Parts: sequence; structure tokens; C-alpha cells
Amino acid sequence: MTTSAPSLFYARIITPVMGLLFFLSLSIQAQTNDSTVYVSTSTKQANSLLIQRALSSTLGFDRLAHLSDYYGHRLSGSEELEHAIDWIVGEMTKDGFDRVWKQEVMVPHWERGHEYATLNAPIQKDLAMLGLGGSIGTGGKPITGEVIMVHSFEDLESKKDSVPGKIVLFNVPFSTYGQTVQYRVNGAIEAAKHGAIASIIASVASYSMQTPHTGVMYYEEGIPKIPHAAITLENALLIERFLQRGETIEISLYMEAEQFEDAISHNVIAEIKGSVFPDELIVLGGHIDSWDVGQGAMDDGGGCVAAWEAARLIIESGIRPKRTVRVVLWTNEENGLRGANHYADWAEKVEQSIHNHLLAMESDAGVFDPIGFGFSGSEQAYDQLGEIAQLLVEIDAAELRKGGGGADIGPLMNKGVPGMGLNVDAEKYFWYHHSAADTFDKLNHEDFNECVATMAAYAFGVADAEVRLAR
Repeated sequence: MTTSAPSLFYARIITPVMGLLFFLSLSIQAQTNDSTVYVSTSTKQANSLLIQRALSSTLGFDRLAHLSDYYGHRLSGSEELEHAIDWIVGEMTKDGFDRVWKQEVMVPHWERGHEYATLNAPIQKDLAMLGLGGSIGTGGKPITGEVIMVHSFEDLESKKDSVPGKIVLFNVPFSTYGQTVQYRVNGAIEAAKHGAIASIIASVASYSMQTPHTGVMYYEEGIPKIPHAAITLENALLIERFLQRGETIEISLYMEAEQFEDAISHNVIAEIKGSVFPDELIVLGGHIDSWDVGQGAMDDGGGCVAAWEAARLIIESGIRPKRTVRVVLWTNEENGLRGANHYADWAEKVEQSIHNHLLAMESDAGVFDPIGFGFSGSEQAYDQLGEIAQLLVEIDAAELRKGGGGADIGPLMNKGVPGMGLNVDAEKYFWYHHSAADTFDKLNHEDFNECVATMAAYAFGVADAEVRLAR
């Protein structure tokens, strides 16, 4: 069959037109499909570049060293904490955040003063110790008493008739933090109920090299207040061996601890305004206060600077996400959570933005090798975040567990905000936690940068997503 000239003409015209229409059809279909995904291809590409920037950065780790070395420990109510906050605000302003400010918070002000513990019998020995945060002192002179050792609150109850006039030593092996910390938090209450004159705990730690660990403790109205302190695991075991030999243990405890009137502190807040939905917020951060021993490098200077650095790298990339990224460094996590509670109440009642807080992220388990995040929120949001998790496979930080959060984002989560807590290889976390050994040298630059990359990926991914993170 031969083809006529008109047929060839129409074939030459119609075929390219049909091809163009087919191409346009594919493009429209691709755009339609792309709108159904959570994170677009362009956002994923930008995020991949952001992750690479984080892995090669030096500024964040240098700033963490500066914070640790120049300002050291940063207990609520201290000058060191407020000087550190002022330095951070200055540096954040230089970074080019759209807005940086301090949010005033009234916080507890406790000081430990001079303190010591001495084993008087059966041998004489100075005991490394730390008063527990919030404890009263010993009234200007040592308290001396016989020691009665218990291994649980149930054990204390069974020995209650032998407790009056004695010092109770809670020697409880570390299992999990949640299970073991109750003796630090409530030990003085339970011991005082039965007439103890003071209480001591074996430090809440998974490992020790003669390092006592401090932390917050509480009293209960109507129960006498008694001094409460921590000794090292080694010395608690030494005392146990003496008791097993039938020896009588006597200890002298001296503490100048004192609670003062509340002091002024601040949350630090810095923002990158969203280009399309500026009222929708992704919050990430840690707590800037620490205990008054060590440098607070791990708990939680590292978490604060990692979140800060993740946001700074978004600015440096030059790609403004659709939604606002807000860094919050909360004050007073260690002995009150005043900063976290104040921020959540302010967001709800003053800023009226709780509904637009799409996600709250926290790093407060040390900046060791990251595994991924634990997430608490809807099933749909979990699936959406899974798209971002895949970008972190190469650095082995792609795990997205169900269930997660943190102390400082807890008040936000209680108001319905989805929450994420950074999970890391925490094998050594409780070696250093709340002790003089929490210093910068325990941290690793590569691990820190991977934590930054992991936080940056989720912060930018959620902020630049095609749709809101589901509630």
C-alpha cells in the first residue's frame, strides 16, 4: 500500500504533536503523583546535600568545645549558665537566623557548697560523694551515724524497726535508669518515714571509676527533710563487704547545701522563617542547663549545639524550607523543667501556635553514634517520616522506632504535638551522666556530625514537605 502525500503530511505533523501530548501527560501525571508523596524529589535532593554538609562540618563541634571549656557546668540559677546563654545568642545572631531571642523563665537556685563523707568504722577512709540536687545541708556540722544498707524499698520496709537514728544506704545495682533512679529521687522520703537521720545512694550509674553521680531529688510535705547524697559504686560495694563480715559501719556526712530564692534564667529561641507556611513550626533542641560538676558537654551541651548546627546548616545551604524551623534551648531541665513548661504554656496561650507545632525533636541522650529516632504520633505521621528515614541509611541512622520523646518536649507532647527523641549508641552514657567525668573529651567529632545530620534531615524534611505532618 502506498502512502499519499496528504497522509505523509498529517503523519509528520500529528506524530510530534501526539508525542508532545504524551510527554505533557506524563509530566502532569508525575506532578499529580508527586503531590501525593510526603517529601518531594527536590526536597530529598536538597536534604541529601544538607546531610553531606553536616558530615563535613567543623563549626558545630568547635562551638561545643568552646561552650564546654569556657562556660563549663551550667546549673540553674548560676552565672555560668546565663553567660553561656548570652554567648549562644550572640553567635546565633551572627549565623543569620531570622529571629533570635531570650525567653525569661524563673528557675530554682540550689547550691551545694562544701561537702564531704568519711567512713569512720571499721576503717577510716574519705568517700568520694556528691550531694543530690535539692538536698538540705547538715546544719553546719557533720552528721555521724551507723549505716543500715538496703537493696530496695521493700527491703527498707522489712528493716524499718532498725532504721531510727541511722543513715540508710540504698545499694541498688543499676538495671535501667527508670528503675534505678527512683532511689535517688525518692530515697530521702522513704528513709525519713522510718526515722533515718540521713540517706545515701550508690550512684545511679552503669559503670564507675570512683566517680559519684549527682541528680535531682525530692521531699514530700509532711515528711521530715534529711540530707541525701550519692557515693561511688566502689565504696558502696566496699561497705557491703564489710557488712557481710559482720562489721558495724559508721559514716560522717557534712553538707552545706542550700536552696535560695528562684532566679531569672532564659530559654534560647532562634528561627528560620518558612517561605510558604511561616506559621507552621518544627521545633528542635535540647537543654542548656547542666549539673554543677563536669562540663555538661554530653548532658546536654552536645544536644543543644547539634540542634543549633542542624539549623545553621539549613541557613548556609541557601534553601529556605516551606515551614519555620525553630531551635529551642530549654533552661532548667535538670531540676525543675521550668523552661519546658514555660515554653509550652507560652506557645499555647500567648503565641497560640500549639496546633501549628507540627513536630518537636529533642536530643538528650548524648551525641554518641546515632541510630535514628523514636517517634510518638499518629500512624500516618510515622509513615510520612519513614520517607525521610531512608535518607539516613548510609550513616546507619535510619531506624525509626515507635515510641519516643524527651523531658523538654514532654509538655508539648502532652498538648498533642508529635514528638521525636534522638536514639544513640548509649552504652557509655551512664558512665558519665551527672558526674565530673561529663567533659568534652568523651565526645567524638564524627559521631557528633552524624547526630547533626540526623537532626537536620528530619527538621528540613518535615519543614519542606509537600503536606503537613499528620496529627
